[in-house]
Amino acid sequence: MAATSSLSFRDDSQRIVVTGMGAVSSLGHDLPSTWSKLLEGANGIRAIERFDATGFPVTFAAEVNLPHAGPDLKGTLAMRAASEALRQSGLEGGPRVGVFMGSEADRPPLPLVAMRMHQEQKPTPEEMAASAPWAPTLAIARRLGATGFQSTVSTACTSSAQAIGEAMLRIRRGELDAALAGGVDVLVDPLMVTGFAILGALSMRNDAPQHACRPFDVDRDGFVLADGSAMLVIESLAHARARGAQVLGELLGYGCSLNAWRITDAPPDGRGAALAMRAALDDARLPASAIDYINAHGTSTPQNDVSEARALQTVLGDSVTHAWVSSTKSMTGHTVAACGALELLFCLLAVRDDAAPPTRNLDNPDPDCALRHVAHHAVRSPVRVALSNAFGFGGNNASILVGGAP
Repeated sequence: MAATSSLSFRDDSQRIVVTGMGAVSSLGHDLPSTWSKLLEGANGIRAIERFDATGFPVTFAAEVNLPHAGPDLKGTLAMRAASEALRQSGLEGGPRVGVFMGSEADRPPLPLVAMRMHQEQKPTPEEMAASAPWAPTLAIARRLGATGFQSTVSTACTSSAQAIGEAMLRIRRGELDAALAGGVDVLVDPLMVTGFAILGALSMRNDAPQHACRPFDVDRDGFVLADGSAMLVIESLAHARARGAQVLGELLGYGCSLNAWRITDAPPDGRGAALAMRAALDDARLPASAIDYINAHGTSTPQNDVSEARALQTVLGDSVTHAWVSSTKSMTGHTVAACGALELLFCLLAVRDDAAPPTRNLDNPDPDCALRHVAHHAVRSPVRVALSNAFGFGGNNASILVGGAP
C-alpha cells in the first residue's frame, strides 16, 4: 500500500527514500525473478555444484552460478545487483554520493593470484585486492563515480543492514544526498562448508536438501549456506524529488545493538534483538502495533530462532497476533553479509504488493516460537509498515522499518 504513517517530525531532507533496488540470489539473477519465486514458495537450495562435495559433512547449499562470472564471483554478484539498482534509480555519482557495503573477506587461498605467482607472472593490483572486504565497495564507487563517503561493514550477518543504516544516518545529517548501499557474500566454498559444519551451525539433511532449512519448526537443525547480493539506492526525499526520481518506498527507522553474550548464539530471552527493534521503532516514532509484516532473521538454528521469537513477543506485546512473520532464508539460504539488504528488499516489496512471503518447511511450528507465521503459502494482506531483522555472529543486531512511497 502506498500509504504509511506520517513522518512529519522530519523535513524532506531527513526522510530517506528508496529509488533503486537490485538483487542476485539462488532464486534468480535479478530482483523481479527472485521476488516472484519467493512468493511461489520456490526453493534455491540444492546439491553443491561448484566443487566436488563428496565426503564433506554437508553436500548442499544455495548457490548462485553465473555463466562467465570469472574468478571474482563476489565482485560480479555485487556489480550485477548494483547495476540493476542504479538503472532503476538513474542516480549519478559525485562528491555527495556515497557507497556503503556489507562484505566479508574472501577465504584463502586466492587461487588465481597463487597460480600467477607460481608461474612467475606479476599479479595485477585488482587481483591482489580481490580478497579484501572493501574490494566490491571500491569497484562500485569507481563505476558510479561516487566520491563521497565510502564504508565497508564487516559484522557477519548484520553487515549489510548496518551498512544501510549508516548510510541513512549520513544522509540525515546532511553529509550526503544519496548512497548506494547493500551487501554481498559468497559462502559456498570448501572452507566455509567445513568450518560452519564443525561449529554445528549447518543443517545436516544431505538426503533432503529441499527440506533442510525450516525456521521456527520443531525439527530444525541448522541453516544453509548461500551466495547472494542486494543493493539499494537511497537518498533524501528532497533530493529524489528535485531530480524527478521515482520513489519506491521509505526507510522509516533504524536501530542496532550488541548482545555482549557469545559468538554463535544469542541470549535466550532475546534482549539484544529486542533493543534493536525498539530502537528502530523509536527512530521512526511508531508503536509496535504499526508493524504489519516482519521478515525475521530466522536462521533455522535451534537456539537463535527461540531467542528471536521471544524478542518479537516482548516487543510486539498484544500485537504479536497482528504482525505476519516469515523467514525467507528457508528459500534463499543464509547469505550472511548480504542477508540484511536482501531481506530489506523483500520487506519493501511486501509493502508495495501487500504480500507476505512464506516460510518454507514450517510444518510443525515450535511452541516456543509462537508467532503469526506465514507458512507454506504467501499471504495477501495489507502491509503498510514492515520490519527487517538481521542478527549476526558475534552478537550484532540491526533492525530497519520500511513503509510505502510518501
